Formats: sequence, structure tokens, C-alpha cells
Amino acid sequence: MKNRYVRLLIIILVILAVAIWIDLPNNPGIHIGSYNRDIDTRYGLDLVGGVQALLEADLPVDADIDAEQMNTALKIVENRVNPEGVSEVLVQKAGERRIVVELPGETDPERALARLKQTGLLEFVDMSSLSPEQAFAMEGAKIQTDYGTEPGASSTEVISPTQEGPVFHTVMTGSGLKEAGVTTSQTGEYQVAFELQGDDIKTFATFTSQNIGNVLAIVLDKEVISAPRINDAITDGKGVITGNFDVESANDLAVTLRYGALPIPLKVVESRTVGPTLGQDSLRKSLVAGAIGFTVVILFMLLYYRLPGFLADISIIVYAVLALALFKYIPVTLTLPGIAGFLLSTGSALDANILIFERMKEELRAGRPLRNSADIGWQRAWPSIRDSNIATLITCAILFWFGSQFGATIVKGFSLTLALGVIVSLFIALVVTRTLLILVLEYVKPTNLAKWFGI
Repeated sequence: MKNRYVRLLIIILVILAVAIWIDLPNNPGIHIGSYNRDIDTRYGLDLVGGVQALLEADLPVDADIDAEQMNTALKIVENRVNPEGVSEVLVQKAGERRIVVELPGETDPERALARLKQTGLLEFVDMSSLSPEQAFAMEGAKIQTDYGTEPGASSTEVISPTQEGPVFHTVMTGSGLKEAGVTTSQTGEYQVAFELQGDDIKTFATFTSQNIGNVLAIVLDKEVISAPRINDAITDGKGVITGNFDVESANDLAVTLRYGALPIPLKVVESRTVGPTLGQDSLRKSLVAGAIGFTVVILFMLLYYRLPGFLADISIIVYAVLALALFKYIPVTLTLPGIAGFLLSTGSALDANILIFERMKEELRAGRPLRNSADIGWQRAWPSIRDSNIATLITCAILFWFGSQFGATIVKGFSLTLALGVIVSLFIALVVTRTLLILVLEYVKPTNLAKWFGI
């Protein structure tokens, strides 16, 4: 039996060593062969500042909104704000018509909101009726095109023009776009290179072959982005969009084109900006409050339960190390409610220890041997520990579902960290604390029970 707990202690020490390595502030991450994983502490919007926006379908209130279209819109918005898939953005549905977007660390809210609500309808528009000079002068202006007015065209992709004027013919849209990315010209100017696929390659080749010398405008959401002259036939489906771009605007356009047009237009109905100073102040106060509470709890356990309390204090420190390592590795984006959930789960770990120690003291007062009292204390405390933690986990699942369905990210973060903390606390109470106590009883064999156990 003793050898079993020695083996358990070795396993605990190995797990603890790995957790400490993960918790290192400048952790290098895991880079083995083709497996690469960075390990960083990730903070939410309320801790590092940024932008939170609520988007809504820009359609009449009584209009039917297809759930699949909303899901597609959500994916496109997420790809636009997180094209590399590594940023700590949050994009989720809130009801049937709305999407919640959180952009931690965003420093340009206007640019971020413009990128979110942009429909992303790309059109290649025939401006052969204008001279190159006239077409060039229209860059940045809104125009009217015949796309969306033809039979069978999707009305959801049309943006109403803001001015009267001629209606230009749309040769093709960006639906056949295969790829788009930022490049630089020979003179160092930023431009967006694109590649077509499918039948659009033939359509583009035919038009450019028949209209050499004329203007084919690049139009995004009915706004002329570029009005280049066709100098040669483009038969391979590859071209560039030039304009007055800097690196950010060129990248925004490329991302918008790369992930396609939104199936339904969106509007920003609410937005707020959180400054990093407020977030840092909140984080500092939370950490101070947590440290004070942690210290008080450790002192109470030590003074009231003596030897078991000292072992429980060691276990709680192990719990904190393991929980933080788990949050970093998954990773879990920490918010103020998330930190609150973590601190609350610390109480769950202590509750389990208190139940076990109180049962153990009752057996000692009844005159049972020390080792038997420890075993019976664990057995009799287990039903209460099991039921209370299962109830907590069920509550966490309900809160997580609620937060996912209604965009309540505060509730979602709280429930996630609380659930993970409860799972770790069960491991701590039932494995770590028990292993330490059994081994101490085997090797130390305390005799003055009143002094060592406070009975």
C-alpha cells in the first residue's frame, strides 16, 4: 500500500514539474518536428482593452433570416478579423439576427468596425463609355451597376447607390475569386494581387481581349476602388488591384476578398472601446484581492487543522499551479469573470479538504486508530464531495450554454474557468492531499493527536 502512494507521489511531482514549466512567463512553447504550439497567457477584452461590437442583419425586422446564412456570415466575419486563426478574437451568434465580436488589443476601432460590416461584394465593371481620365476621377465614388437587377440575382448582395448617375455593366463578380494577397509593385506601391478560377477565367480573358485600351473598374460594395486601363489581354485569370493603398488598407481589402461576400448585409448597432489602462487596473486589483484571499485561507487551514491543514495548503498551491498551466495550454482566454471563477473553484478544493478533515477528526475523537480514521474520513466524505461538485459542473454547463446562445461572454468565461477549476480541485483533494497525508502518517507517525490534528 505504501509503495502505491510513493508511486502516486512521483507521478504528482512529474505533473507538477510540467505545470511549472508551462507557467514560466517566457515559455518557449513546444516545437518538435512539425508540431508547433506557443504557450502564452491570453487575456480578454476587459483586461487588455480593445473593441466590442454587436452586429445585426441590416434587413427589415419582419424579414425572414435563414439560419445557414447567419452561420455563413459569422464564419466570414471571424475569418476577416482573424485571418491567421491565432488572434484572441471572439465571434459568436447572439439570437437569430445578431453577432457579437470582441477584439482584444485592437487599437483602431474605426478601422475594425469598417472591416466587420463591409459586405465584401466585388465587381469588375465595364467603364468603356468613359475616358481613362474620367474613370480615374471616379475612384472612391459610389456608382450604380446593373448587378442585382437582373433576373435571378441575389437581392441580399445589393447595396443601394447613394447618388444618381449612369448605370454601369458588371462583367463579373468576385464569386470566382480563388486567392487574394498583398504584393508591391516595381515602384514599391502596395497592391492586391488576385487569381480567378473556373469559368471566370474565360470570361475575364474574353472581355480583356475585346476591350484593350478601355477601362475595367474594380468596385467593392459599389465603391470604385481602382479604375485601371486594359493594356493587354489577361488570359491566365491573374491580375492586380492598384490604388492609393497603404499596407493596412491593402491587407484589409485582400482579407475581405479572400473570404468572400457576406450573404446578408450587417450593421453595427452597438460598440464600445475598452482602454488598456482600465483593463490593467482591473487586473491588478483582481490579483491583489486574490492574493489576500489566498493568504487568509492558507492561514486559516494551518491554524485550525494543523498538520492536515499544512498538507492542504501545499495541495492548494499545487492546485493553483496546475489550474494556471491548464488555462495556458488549452488555452483559456482569461477575463475578470474568468478569474473570479478560478478563485471560486479554489473554495471548492478547500471544501473537499474540510469535509475530509472534519470526518477524520470525528473518527479520531471516537477512539479509532489514526490510519483507519484517515481512510474512513475519505470514504464518508466522498458522497458529499461527489454530489456537490457534480451539481457545480451541471450549473457550469447550463451557464456555458446560456453564454454561447445569447452572447453573454462574461457568463461563458466564468463558467468555463469554474468548471476546469472544479475538475482540478477534485484531483487535488482526492489524489494529492490524500497521498501526502497517507505518506506523512506512514513515515512521521505523530502521537500527540491534539497538537497535530487540533481535536
